[in-house]
Amino acid sequence: MGGFILRVLLLLFLPLLCSAEQEKDTSPIRVIENDWTSQIVLSRITGMIFIHQGYKVRYVQASSSEQWGALALGIDHVQVEVWQGTMELMFNRMVSANRILDAGTHSALTREDWWYPGYVEELCPGLPDWRALKRCAKVFATEKTNGKGRYVAGPWEKPEAARIRALELDFIVDQVQTADDLWRELAKAQSQNKAIVLFNWTPNWVEDRYDGKFIEFPAYEPECETDPKWGVNPLYHYDCGNPSGGWLKKAAWSGMPKKWNCAYRTLKNVNFDNATIAQLSARVDVDKLTHEQAAEEWYEANRTKWESWIPDDCH
Repeated sequence: MGGFILRVLLLLFLPLLCSAEQEKDTSPIRVIENDWTSQIVLSRITGMIFIHQGYKVRYVQASSSEQWGALALGIDHVQVEVWQGTMELMFNRMVSANRILDAGTHSALTREDWWYPGYVEELCPGLPDWRALKRCAKVFATEKTNGKGRYVAGPWEKPEAARIRALELDFIVDQVQTADDLWRELAKAQSQNKAIVLFNWTPNWVEDRYDGKFIEFPAYEPECETDPKWGVNPLYHYDCGNPSGGWLKKAAWSGMPKKWNCAYRTLKNVNFDNATIAQLSARVDVDKLTHEQAAEEWYEANRTKWESWIPDDCH
Protein backbone atom coordinates (compact mmCIF):
# COMPACT_ATOMS: atom_id res chain seq x y z
CA MET A 1 0.00 0.00 0.00
CA GLY A 2 2.79 2.36 0.93
CA GLY A 3 4.52 1.77 -2.42
CA PHE A 4 1.31 2.56 -4.27
CA ILE A 5 0.92 5.88 -2.43
CA LEU A 6 4.54 6.75 -3.17
CA ARG A 7 4.03 6.11 -6.89
CA VAL A 8 0.89 8.28 -6.87
CA LEU A 9 2.76 11.11 -5.14
CA LEU A 10 5.59 10.87 -7.65
CA LEU A 11 3.15 11.06 -10.54
CA LEU A 12 1.52 14.12 -9.00
CA PHE A 13 4.64 16.04 -8.11
CA LEU A 14 7.22 14.92 -10.70
CA PRO A 15 6.12 17.61 -13.23
CA LEU A 16 6.63 20.28 -10.57
CA LEU A 17 10.01 18.87 -9.63
CA CYS A 18 11.10 18.78 -13.27
CA SER A 19 9.91 22.35 -13.72
CA ALA A 20 11.89 23.46 -10.70
CA GLU A 21 15.02 21.71 -11.98
CA GLN A 22 14.56 23.35 -15.36
CA GLU A 23 14.26 26.73 -13.62
CA LYS A 24 17.59 26.02 -11.86
CA ASP A 25 19.48 25.49 -15.11
CA THR A 26 23.08 26.20 -14.19
CA SER A 27 24.27 27.50 -17.56
CA PRO A 28 24.75 31.29 -17.54
CA ILE A 29 22.35 33.77 -19.07
CA ARG A 30 24.51 35.70 -21.53
CA VAL A 31 23.65 39.39 -21.42
CA ILE A 32 24.83 41.45 -24.38
CA GLU A 33 26.75 44.69 -23.79
CA ASN A 34 26.97 47.17 -26.67
CA ASP A 35 29.46 50.02 -26.80
CA TRP A 36 27.59 52.88 -25.11
CA THR A 37 27.22 53.72 -21.44
CA SER A 38 23.49 53.45 -20.75
CA GLN A 39 23.21 50.07 -22.45
CA ILE A 40 26.07 48.66 -20.41
CA VAL A 41 24.74 49.98 -17.09
CA LEU A 42 21.21 48.71 -17.77
CA SER A 43 22.71 45.34 -18.73
CA ARG A 44 24.59 45.16 -15.42
CA ILE A 45 21.48 46.07 -13.40
CA THR A 46 19.45 43.41 -15.20
CA GLY A 47 22.22 40.89 -14.63
CA MET A 48 22.26 41.71 -10.91
CA ILE A 49 18.53 41.02 -10.73
CA PHE A 50 19.01 37.67 -12.45
CA ILE A 51 21.80 36.80 -10.00
CA HIS A 52 19.52 37.73 -7.10
CA GLN A 53 17.05 35.18 -8.50
CA GLY A 54 19.72 32.48 -8.41
CA TYR A 55 20.84 32.50 -12.04
CA LYS A 56 24.38 32.65 -13.33
CA VAL A 57 25.13 35.59 -15.63
CA ARG A 58 27.85 36.30 -18.15
CA TYR A 59 28.26 39.68 -19.86
CA VAL A 60 29.39 39.52 -23.47
CA GLN A 61 30.43 42.34 -25.78
CA ALA A 62 28.76 42.59 -29.17
CA SER A 63 28.16 45.38 -31.66
CA SER A 64 24.63 46.38 -32.57
CA SER A 65 25.10 44.63 -35.93
CA GLU A 66 26.68 41.42 -34.57
CA GLN A 67 24.14 40.82 -31.81
CA TRP A 68 21.23 39.58 -33.93
CA GLY A 69 22.80 36.34 -35.09
CA ALA A 70 23.99 35.53 -31.58
CA LEU A 71 20.49 36.11 -30.17
CA ALA A 72 18.84 34.10 -32.92
CA LEU A 73 21.15 31.10 -32.36
CA GLY A 74 20.97 31.19 -28.57
CA ILE A 75 24.67 31.99 -28.28
CA ASP A 76 23.64 35.11 -26.37
CA HIS A 77 20.31 35.59 -24.67
CA VAL A 78 19.40 39.16 -23.62
CA GLN A 79 19.70 42.69 -25.03
CA VAL A 80 18.16 45.37 -22.79
CA GLU A 81 18.38 48.52 -24.93
CA VAL A 82 17.16 48.21 -28.52
CA TRP A 83 16.74 51.63 -30.15
CA GLN A 84 14.04 52.18 -32.73
CA GLY A 85 16.06 54.82 -34.57
CA THR A 86 18.99 52.52 -35.36
CA MET A 87 17.77 48.93 -34.83
CA GLU A 88 14.10 48.85 -35.82
CA LEU A 89 14.53 47.19 -39.21
CA MET A 90 16.59 44.23 -38.02
CA PHE A 91 14.67 43.86 -34.76
CA ASN A 92 11.28 43.70 -36.50
CA ARG A 93 12.63 41.34 -39.14
CA MET A 94 13.98 38.92 -36.55
CA VAL A 95 10.84 39.06 -34.40
CA SER A 96 8.60 38.47 -37.44
CA ALA A 97 10.69 35.42 -38.36
CA ASN A 98 10.33 34.08 -34.77
CA ARG A 99 14.10 34.11 -34.41
CA ILE A 100 14.10 36.42 -31.36
CA LEU A 101 11.48 37.64 -28.88
CA ASP A 102 10.20 41.16 -28.24
CA ALA A 103 10.70 41.24 -24.46
CA GLY A 104 8.80 44.46 -23.87
CA THR A 105 9.18 48.23 -24.11
CA HIS A 106 10.72 50.72 -21.67
CA SER A 107 8.86 53.88 -20.63
CA ALA A 108 11.73 55.88 -22.11
CA LEU A 109 11.11 57.51 -25.49
CA THR A 110 14.02 57.92 -27.89
CA ARG A 111 15.10 60.69 -30.20
CA GLU A 112 18.27 61.46 -32.18
CA ASP A 113 18.62 64.87 -33.82
CA TRP A 114 20.17 68.33 -33.84
CA TRP A 115 20.32 69.81 -30.34
CA TYR A 116 21.49 73.02 -28.68
CA PRO A 117 22.09 74.18 -25.07
CA GLY A 118 19.43 76.48 -23.67
CA TYR A 119 21.45 79.72 -23.63
CA VAL A 120 21.67 79.61 -27.45
CA GLU A 121 18.06 80.79 -27.66
CA GLU A 122 19.29 84.25 -26.62
CA LEU A 123 21.84 84.21 -29.45
CA CYS A 124 19.39 82.87 -32.06
CA PRO A 125 15.82 83.97 -31.25
CA GLY A 126 13.09 81.77 -32.63
CA LEU A 127 14.63 78.45 -31.66
CA PRO A 128 13.77 75.61 -31.44
CA ASP A 129 11.91 76.23 -34.75
CA TRP A 130 14.29 75.16 -37.52
CA ARG A 131 13.56 78.29 -39.56
CA ALA A 132 15.49 80.30 -36.97
CA LEU A 133 18.62 78.57 -38.26
CA LYS A 134 18.01 80.12 -41.68
CA ARG A 135 17.97 83.59 -40.16
CA CYS A 136 20.98 83.28 -37.88
CA ALA A 137 23.36 80.78 -39.47
CA LYS A 138 26.24 83.22 -39.01
CA VAL A 139 25.80 83.03 -35.25
CA PHE A 140 27.00 79.42 -35.48
CA ALA A 141 29.95 80.24 -37.77
CA THR A 142 33.58 79.70 -36.77
CA GLU A 143 36.89 80.80 -38.23
CA LYS A 144 36.98 77.66 -40.38
CA THR A 145 33.47 77.75 -41.86
CA ASN A 146 33.76 80.81 -44.13
CA GLY A 147 30.70 82.49 -42.68
CA LYS A 148 28.49 79.40 -42.75
CA GLY A 149 26.97 77.92 -39.65
CA ARG A 150 28.65 74.87 -38.15
CA TYR A 151 26.72 71.74 -37.25
CA VAL A 152 28.77 69.33 -35.12
CA ALA A 153 27.89 65.82 -36.26
CA GLY A 154 28.63 62.58 -34.44
CA PRO A 155 30.91 59.84 -35.79
CA TRP A 156 27.95 57.91 -37.27
CA GLU A 157 26.70 58.04 -40.84
CA LYS A 158 23.61 60.25 -40.93
CA PRO A 159 21.95 62.15 -43.83
CA GLU A 160 22.89 65.52 -42.34
CA ALA A 161 24.25 67.04 -45.55
CA ALA A 162 21.11 65.95 -47.40
CA ARG A 163 18.94 67.68 -44.80
CA ILE A 164 20.98 70.87 -45.01
CA ARG A 165 20.57 70.87 -48.79
CA ALA A 166 16.85 70.07 -48.72
CA LEU A 167 16.04 72.71 -46.11
CA GLU A 168 18.40 75.24 -47.69
CA LEU A 169 20.34 75.89 -44.51
CA ASP A 170 23.56 77.87 -44.75
CA PHE A 171 25.46 75.30 -42.66
CA ILE A 172 28.32 72.88 -43.08
CA VAL A 173 28.74 69.50 -41.37
CA ASP A 174 31.74 69.15 -39.08
CA GLN A 175 31.93 65.47 -38.17
CA VAL A 176 33.87 64.50 -35.05
CA GLN A 177 35.61 61.17 -34.50
CA THR A 178 34.03 60.03 -31.23
CA ALA A 179 31.01 60.75 -29.05
CA ASP A 180 33.34 62.23 -26.43
CA ASP A 181 34.38 64.84 -29.00
CA LEU A 182 30.77 66.04 -29.10
CA TRP A 183 30.77 66.68 -25.36
CA ARG A 184 34.14 68.44 -25.48
CA GLU A 185 32.78 70.79 -28.16
CA LEU A 186 29.65 71.37 -26.07
CA ALA A 187 31.63 72.19 -22.91
CA LYS A 188 33.95 74.49 -24.84
CA ALA A 189 31.08 76.41 -26.44
CA GLN A 190 29.27 76.82 -23.15
CA SER A 191 32.38 78.05 -21.36
CA GLN A 192 32.70 80.78 -24.00
CA ASN A 193 28.94 81.44 -24.31
CA LYS A 194 29.14 80.67 -28.03
CA ALA A 195 26.34 79.25 -30.14
CA ILE A 196 26.56 75.57 -30.95
CA VAL A 197 24.22 73.05 -32.52
CA LEU A 198 25.27 69.40 -32.41
CA PHE A 199 24.07 65.83 -32.69
CA ASN A 200 22.52 64.50 -29.50
CA TRP A 201 20.07 61.85 -28.41
CA THR A 202 17.75 60.93 -25.60
CA PRO A 203 18.00 59.15 -23.26
CA ASN A 204 21.54 60.39 -22.70
CA TRP A 205 23.55 61.84 -19.81
CA VAL A 206 23.49 65.33 -21.37
CA GLU A 207 19.87 65.93 -20.38
CA ASP A 208 20.79 65.22 -16.76
CA ARG A 209 23.45 67.94 -16.68
CA TYR A 210 22.52 70.48 -19.40
CA ASP A 211 19.44 72.49 -20.18
CA GLY A 212 18.75 72.26 -23.91
CA LYS A 213 16.33 71.37 -26.69
CA PHE A 214 16.17 69.54 -30.00
CA ILE A 215 15.67 71.56 -33.17
CA GLU A 216 12.06 71.17 -34.34
CA PHE A 217 12.41 70.37 -38.03
CA PRO A 218 9.34 69.50 -40.15
CA ALA A 219 7.83 66.39 -38.57
CA TYR A 220 9.16 63.10 -39.87
CA GLU A 221 7.14 60.89 -42.18
CA PRO A 222 8.56 57.88 -44.07
CA GLU A 223 7.80 59.65 -47.37
CA CYS A 224 10.41 62.24 -46.44
CA GLU A 225 13.07 59.64 -47.28
CA THR A 226 11.41 58.13 -50.35
CA ASP A 227 9.39 60.82 -52.16
CA PRO A 228 11.11 64.11 -53.03
CA LYS A 229 7.73 65.75 -53.68
CA TRP A 230 6.80 65.25 -50.04
CA GLY A 231 7.57 68.17 -47.75
CA VAL A 232 8.72 71.78 -48.02
CA ASN A 233 11.22 71.14 -50.84
CA PRO A 234 9.77 69.20 -53.81
CA LEU A 235 13.22 68.59 -55.28
CA TYR A 236 14.99 66.68 -52.50
CA HIS A 237 14.59 63.97 -49.88
CA TYR A 238 15.24 64.56 -46.17
CA ASP A 239 13.41 67.88 -45.78
CA CYS A 240 12.31 66.75 -42.32
CA GLY A 241 13.64 65.92 -38.87
CA ASN A 242 14.36 62.49 -37.48
CA PRO A 243 11.56 60.49 -35.83
CA SER A 244 10.71 61.60 -32.30
CA GLY A 245 9.05 59.60 -29.56
CA GLY A 246 10.67 56.36 -30.70
CA TRP A 247 10.54 53.18 -28.65
CA LEU A 248 13.25 51.56 -26.56
CA LYS A 249 12.81 47.79 -26.34
CA LYS A 250 14.35 44.63 -24.94
CA ALA A 251 15.15 41.52 -26.98
CA ALA A 252 15.62 37.90 -25.95
CA TRP A 253 16.59 34.53 -27.38
CA SER A 254 13.46 32.60 -28.37
CA GLY A 255 14.39 29.72 -26.07
CA MET A 256 14.68 31.85 -22.96
CA PRO A 257 11.08 31.42 -21.68
CA LYS A 258 11.50 27.64 -21.61
CA LYS A 259 15.03 27.53 -20.22
CA TRP A 260 14.85 30.40 -17.71
CA ASN A 261 11.17 31.20 -17.38
CA CYS A 262 11.31 33.46 -14.31
CA ALA A 263 14.26 35.39 -15.72
CA TYR A 264 12.39 35.97 -18.97
CA ARG A 265 9.23 37.12 -17.22
CA THR A 266 11.31 39.45 -15.07
CA LEU A 267 13.05 40.83 -18.15
CA LYS A 268 9.68 41.72 -19.64
CA ASN A 269 8.96 43.85 -16.54
CA VAL A 270 12.33 45.65 -16.49
CA ASN A 271 11.48 49.26 -17.25
CA PHE A 272 13.51 52.49 -17.24
CA ASP A 273 12.47 56.05 -18.11
CA ASN A 274 14.48 58.83 -19.76
CA ALA A 275 15.44 60.59 -16.53
CA THR A 276 16.77 57.42 -14.90
CA ILE A 277 18.79 56.36 -17.94
CA ALA A 278 20.23 59.88 -18.26
CA GLN A 279 21.20 59.91 -14.60
CA LEU A 280 22.84 56.49 -14.79
CA SER A 281 24.82 57.57 -17.84
CA ALA A 282 25.93 60.78 -16.12
CA ARG A 283 27.25 58.84 -13.15
CA VAL A 284 29.69 57.14 -15.54
CA ASP A 285 30.40 59.72 -18.24
CA VAL A 286 30.61 62.74 -15.95
CA ASP A 287 31.15 61.49 -12.40
CA LYS A 288 33.55 58.74 -13.58
CA LEU A 289 32.07 55.77 -11.79
CA THR A 290 32.62 52.45 -13.51
CA HIS A 291 29.64 50.84 -15.21
CA GLU A 292 29.52 48.29 -12.42
CA GLN A 293 29.62 50.95 -9.70
CA ALA A 294 26.79 52.94 -11.27
CA ALA A 295 24.72 49.78 -11.61
CA GLU A 296 25.38 48.70 -8.00
CA GLU A 297 24.50 52.18 -6.72
CA TRP A 298 21.12 52.13 -8.46
CA TYR A 299 20.50 48.50 -7.51
CA GLU A 300 21.04 49.18 -3.81
CA ALA A 301 19.00 52.40 -3.78
CA ASN A 302 16.03 51.01 -5.73
CA ARG A 303 15.45 47.58 -4.27
CA THR A 304 11.69 48.07 -3.95
CA LYS A 305 11.42 48.99 -7.63
CA TRP A 306 13.39 46.10 -9.09
CA GLU A 307 11.87 43.58 -6.70
CA SER A 308 8.47 44.63 -8.07
CA TRP A 309 9.64 43.49 -11.52
CA ILE A 310 10.06 39.92 -10.31
CA PRO A 311 6.77 37.96 -10.67
CA ASP A 312 5.25 36.90 -7.34
CA ASP A 313 5.73 33.19 -8.04
CA CYS A 314 9.42 33.75 -8.84
CA HIS A 315 10.52 35.31 -5.56
